[in-house]
Amino acid sequence: MQNFPISMYQYSRRLTREVGFGSLSLGGYQPVRVESMTTTHTMDTSASVEQCRRLHEAGCEIIRLTVPTEKDAENLKTIRDQLRRDGVATPLVADIHFSQKAALKAVEFVENVRINPGNFANTQKFTNEEYTAQSYDSELEKVREAFLPLIGKAKAFGVSMRIGTNHGSLSDRIVSRYGNTPEGMVEAALEFARICEDEGYYDFLFSMKSSNVRVMIQAYRHLVARADTELRHAYPLHLGVTEAGDGDEGRIKSAMGTGALLEEGLGDTIRVSLTEDPVNEVPVGFALVKKYNDLLKVKGEKGHAPVNRIIMSRAARACFELPPFDPFSYRKRKSGVLSTADGDIGGESLPMVETVTKASVAANPEQLLAELRRRLVVDSADKEIRSELVTVPAGSAVESEALEPVLAELGVCRSRVGVATGDVSLVPDLLKRAARVRLDIREGEMIDKTFFDSLDGGGALLEFCFIHEHASEQVPAEVLSRIALKMQSKGIEKLLFSIQSPVPVYAYRYLVRGFNEQGLDYPLVIRYHALNKGRLETLIDCATQTGTLFCDGIGDMLALETDLAESEEISLAFNVLQAARVRMSKTEFISCPGCGRTYFDLEKTTAVIKARMSHLKGLKIGIMGCIVNGPGEMADADFGYVGSGKSGVSLYVGKECVASNIPEKDAVDRLVDLIRSHGRWVERVA
Repeated sequence: MQNFPISMYQYSRRLTREVGFGSLSLGGYQPVRVESMTTTHTMDTSASVEQCRRLHEAGCEIIRLTVPTEKDAENLKTIRDQLRRDGVATPLVADIHFSQKAALKAVEFVENVRINPGNFANTQKFTNEEYTAQSYDSELEKVREAFLPLIGKAKAFGVSMRIGTNHGSLSDRIVSRYGNTPEGMVEAALEFARICEDEGYYDFLFSMKSSNVRVMIQAYRHLVARADTELRHAYPLHLGVTEAGDGDEGRIKSAMGTGALLEEGLGDTIRVSLTEDPVNEVPVGFALVKKYNDLLKVKGEKGHAPVNRIIMSRAARACFELPPFDPFSYRKRKSGVLSTADGDIGGESLPMVETVTKASVAANPEQLLAELRRRLVVDSADKEIRSELVTVPAGSAVESEALEPVLAELGVCRSRVGVATGDVSLVPDLLKRAARVRLDIREGEMIDKTFFDSLDGGGALLEFCFIHEHASEQVPAEVLSRIALKMQSKGIEKLLFSIQSPVPVYAYRYLVRGFNEQGLDYPLVIRYHALNKGRLETLIDCATQTGTLFCDGIGDMLALETDLAESEEISLAFNVLQAARVRMSKTEFISCPGCGRTYFDLEKTTAVIKARMSHLKGLKIGIMGCIVNGPGEMADADFGYVGSGKSGVSLYVGKECVASNIPEKDAVDRLVDLIRSHGRWVERVA
């Protein structure tokens, strides 16, 4: 594939067919919509109505309710009628799994029906059954026969449909041919889309959800690359990371997957799936889409690009070039290895975390020393999450000299402190004082040839950081590539390169492309610099701009400079790396938001499991409300706790159910025993 239907170097939103949700529509030139889902039982009318009302008051634009049975579907009418009497006109979506009868009834009372190709008229037993070509086609024909009545009724009632694939619930038939992969997710959805188009039904959209952020991103890219070629229309996309969890981790994980795709112009409606009150999802969703919706709001305003230059048709998008990495599978960018006293940077080494001090060395050396000790990993037995490397700004010779006694006080930790300066004349002296030196290069600045002649390649690591503000995204790559070639010609290898940019995703992609073209493999520091932003905006923007790059295999170190408190900033960095699956620094909890299929208190249970198991570094534990995605998502977890109806809880090792219908009161203890029996349990150190 020489051309690629997604722009990886500039923002342009994908133009899709507009699909209706009652009085509201999405896709086309509409803003990206924000939706959520109730956690109530759909037969509990008063609780469902109340939660829908609260979501409406929070600004939620689309509300989804779970519909496990035909009886639940019938009660949608009662819920809908009560909401409409109360003046709540928010479009409703029926979430269907397994039950075709429930889907056929629900379509009468909602604006949209979500079906899952993995379990709508498909077997899902998680077996190793092999399908012959004949048996594969035979089962697909059965799917068609089962699906046609719903298409006909949706057309008759003017109801749209979401074909929503989940990584955790692909059918055995699809898995037999494609595996539990993004390719399998896409093919499962396209099978249903082809049937819709054959019947002249075009009011549908897609989703490709996974709890694994990398899988989710790859699946959507793969879908667009295929669907926009094979289908008659470009259909809207619903974005979301499923089972994202709660707290900052859930917000960061959701922002990383959803934000990565929004940044590439994909997505027409989103849901942030948090294991919390669903009302909490709404402000996070609006914070995520604000940047992209603001581009639409400026239509016709002076000084802004017209909206028809922001949104691009399928024909216009067909000519984008391939990015400098494989957009459909993960492979870390190959880079050289730089050995330091505190570990290697580059190659296959885990990315380190760096932060920047706020205290000034010249104004208050003692304050700076105290901050360095708070930020740095000073003892291997230290239980706090700390930054492994810290940089201190030094803008003058006075500050350079004042730094020496501070570094001396740090003793063995001295090597973990670097110095940043924008004054090229200070670099030779700083290279003698510190283990790492960062030279900031601003737009329009030139580095004199004598500077390069003064370097000998020994001693400290030298990082060239381009401060990108107004120039095009190509400029940092052009400047840094020239510098890298100059340094290479001198035989200097102890080099790092970075960009400080408001849009680092695009700038770093250009840099990687430039380095690839020149055969340069220097390690890259992914820098995120954002001041004067709110806390939530910082979490979302950082996850989008840095996490996207790590998910694509770009980055050997993560460096943050924000207005967050020190501990929050460091935690953000490690959360980004963990969500990108490039460095596991703590237990990962894959927990769903819950819905009417959940019969235990998911938020409370998740909190209990976290309290008992958060010290199991690197272990992935799935906490699922029901069996819809539970068994499948367990494939991405080491151990799982999955609701099994009203009767209790089932425990999983990977995708295998090893204990069923355990009473809820005993289930957490049994999970601990299960982890212990597999040799993965460690006692918490006091």
